[in-house]
Amino acid sequence: MEGLRGLTPGDPAWIGDYRLLSRLGSGGMGRVYLARSEGGRTVAVKLIRTELAAEQEFRDRFRAEVAAARKVGGRWTAPVLDADTEAAVPWVATGYIAGPTLSEVVGGGFGRSGLHGPLPEYALRRLAYGLACALIDIHGVGLVHRDLKPSNVLLTIDGPRVIDFGIARALDAVGEQTQPGAGTVVGSPSFMSPEQVQGHRVGPASDLFCLGSVLAYAATGRAPFGSMDSGVHAVMFNIAQEQPDLTVAPEGPVRELIRACLAKEPQDRPTPEEIAARIDPLRDGDPAAPWLPAGLIAHLGRHAVRLLDTDTPPGAPHRTAPPPRHPVTAVDAEATVRPGRQTPAGPPLVPVEGAPTAVPGATAVPRPADADPGVPRRRRRRRVLLIAAAVCAVAAGAFAFPALRGGGGADGDDSSDITDRYVGVWAGPVLRDGVPTGQRRRFVISHGKVGEVVANSTSLGGTYECRSDAKLVSVRDGEDRPALRLDTKVVRSLPPGRCAALGEHTLRPGPDGTLRWAAAGRDATLRRIAPAAERVPDGFLGAWERPTGGGSKQRLTITRSPVGSQVATLVATGPEGSCTAHADLYAGGNQLVIGPTVVDHAGPQCRPGHSSVLRLTGTGDLRRDFLGRDLRPRNYSRAS
Repeated sequence: MEGLRGLTPGDPAWIGDYRLLSRLGSGGMGRVYLARSEGGRTVAVKLIRTELAAEQEFRDRFRAEVAAARKVGGRWTAPVLDADTEAAVPWVATGYIAGPTLSEVVGGGFGRSGLHGPLPEYALRRLAYGLACALIDIHGVGLVHRDLKPSNVLLTIDGPRVIDFGIARALDAVGEQTQPGAGTVVGSPSFMSPEQVQGHRVGPASDLFCLGSVLAYAATGRAPFGSMDSGVHAVMFNIAQEQPDLTVAPEGPVRELIRACLAKEPQDRPTPEEIAARIDPLRDGDPAAPWLPAGLIAHLGRHAVRLLDTDTPPGAPHRTAPPPRHPVTAVDAEATVRPGRQTPAGPPLVPVEGAPTAVPGATAVPRPADADPGVPRRRRRRRVLLIAAAVCAVAAGAFAFPALRGGGGADGDDSSDITDRYVGVWAGPVLRDGVPTGQRRRFVISHGKVGEVVANSTSLGGTYECRSDAKLVSVRDGEDRPALRLDTKVVRSLPPGRCAALGEHTLRPGPDGTLRWAAAGRDATLRRIAPAAERVPDGFLGAWERPTGGGSKQRLTITRSPVGSQVATLVATGPEGSCTAHADLYAGGNQLVIGPTVVDHAGPQCRPGHSSVLRLTGTGDLRRDFLGRDLRPRNYSRAS
């Protein structure tokens, strides 16, 4: 974690909607700034070098990088919050992750001294789990990271975060676009896979080899195939031909996992799901317990206090209106899908937000003479309160960054109530850029005032169901763009750990009595649901069966239950045992929508199922279609 450095005369004051606070660092792609949004959130903003921005090939690559990173989510990575890939000088704003890099913590090599040195085994296990979960997210959207190394792993109070998708590539890219150019190697030599150093096709298994090298470095303080001071060609030969040096790695499961990841053949390496299953902190201990040594926790606390005390640079110009730009919508964090694994509970890191400065041609406007003189004083007071909260949290052994969010704002009145035009049950399919995502969104809205919980929200996808409570931020009625603004908090995540709050939601009246919902780059047309449509019709009730081959069968029993409660029980029986699972009702009516199945009693072949839609056919059977995945429908007959 590089120290915060002041801005220079050549640095902009604003980038997009973000005021710059200091420099965080620089690299081959450009400069990285600590910045803050006009709403008070702190972010990291990467401003691309001018000469690179002039190259169309690089601009295309940067555009693809931003689009790829937006797909991944932000539980184990840095979420993309905003970007302008079409600006004269492109930029991207991500959640600021307050933590040092793994290389800064461990040190070693070229005489570098780390903040701690090699990590203890309990920290190595949590590191392995977090990296595996990050790869589940990355691979789950069709990406390969290609540059997983210690400097791209940040250590935070609640787990590691993987950053920098600068050379990530989409797996579904066509032809040679998925490969480096002839004679080139993509990656960092000490932490490459055999496929990379030999110029072969790189797939998800390559990231697993890199994970093994990163874990070995964290355990020993040195790269497993030699350091760069012995020469790049020697290191690359060792990666391709030699066994890793793990002589000082701790005996036990961690060393065994490292060896498995460092298998020369891709097919011999474990998958991220298998690693997460072997190193699951939910099974092996308290997921909320500190996972880093006490000295590192204290270091994180000191950095947090310094971050919260970072004020706007003296004399920074005030801007009355943002320059025009090309918006890129934020990631959808409320439905982060991690195929096959649960993630540990515990306080999620709320990234501090900041933003880039003005791009060429966008001039910062001086602060007007009639600007509110009370703003700086209020900000200083808020900063003092936040610092005090940070110190108390560090003293207690845990730390989470508070969200810097104001009250109702100019759009609303703290005494306002929600009118009848919004009250009721609403539901609809979710779109992104006009394209259906397969997700569904449901709101139950009631009367209430600013600051009160006025709605319950449910997001349903193929493998997850997220339920949130929503507080009223502001309400504007009348004919001048009426709208509700809500702030959500996740109250139930299925499976556990897969859901995180999106933040602010906007609901506006639409045509024909609809509501238009928007949040984090997603939108939906919500239609009012009549009470009669919430019921389970009589024709669905009872037991249904289907054969599954080899003398096995599955029984589906449907009961009359309200939305949000258990409505379906599935029991699969066969020669090897039985599985029992249940699913909750998401929507009633002539087409029942049920959430992902949760396994109650598991045999060796049991696994959770996808969300689905149940319909009665003209022949008296029950048809089950699945959401979010191209699975064949299932047909059930009445059980005898």
